[in-house]
Amino acid sequence: MNILITGANGQLGNEMRILSARHAQHTYFFTDVEELDITSREAVNRFVKDNAIDIIVNCAAYTNVDKAESDEVLAHKINALAVENLGVSGARVIHVSTDYVFSGDACVPYEETDEVAPRTAYGRTKLAGEELLQAVCPEAIIIRTAWLYSTFGNNFVKTMLRLGQEREALGVVFDQIGSPTYAADLAMAIFAAIESPEWHAGVYHFTNEGVCSWYDFAVEIMKQSHLGCKVFPIESKDYPTPAPRPHYSVLNKAKIKQRFNLTIPHWQEGLASCLKQF
Repeated sequence: MNILITGANGQLGNEMRILSARHAQHTYFFTDVEELDITSREAVNRFVKDNAIDIIVNCAAYTNVDKAESDEVLAHKINALAVENLGVSGARVIHVSTDYVFSGDACVPYEETDEVAPRTAYGRTKLAGEELLQAVCPEAIIIRTAWLYSTFGNNFVKTMLRLGQEREALGVVFDQIGSPTYAADLAMAIFAAIESPEWHAGVYHFTNEGVCSWYDFAVEIMKQSHLGCKVFPIESKDYPTPAPRPHYSVLNKAKIKQRFNLTIPHWQEGLASCLKQF
């Protein structure tokens, strides 16, 4: 198959690039904004037609959660309108979405059918992308994820590694609960969907297994990296941000595990795999 990966220079796009070597039977087209402007429907249609694209894996997104609060128009253009462009291209689409489509007020893991209620501009634009894609491409696969990190780009793990070397102590919020996701593990799940004998359209949830707070995550990063930086728990109100963060964003992964026969690593195992790459 001919597979187009958008947002190829981001965290997930880079992991898809690495993992593609294990799936060499396909032909890949790795693009970022310089090679393909997905906000242009004409450009998308031309690229898909000229390269006979069978599947599009959309790793492109406007992901600056705080900046989106004052730049929602651009976030909507990239996270919603561009996704619709991919959906009408004629290719099958695997699209990556987010836990931010939920309110973050739950106390049990979110299932795919739970009510959506985004509280941020980022969440609203990502939900709009899901809805537009499903309207024009009912056969799309949508995978919501959370707390994504890797050796690429800017993310919590890299920030903690830097601060752990610069400081003797730092405070990290303990009242936001979720599941860290190593982008390489998410890429493996996407390839499981691609290689499945049948195409299983629908909405899925994927993170690494296990649950923790950002504080717990930071403590484990310091521990596995043998850094002496002391991590102290703080409350969200002590670390205000332009966009409110979900207090609970654990996702139920039963559907994707059953459908694609996945065994998902625990988040501590995913972290260990990532840290080995540094």
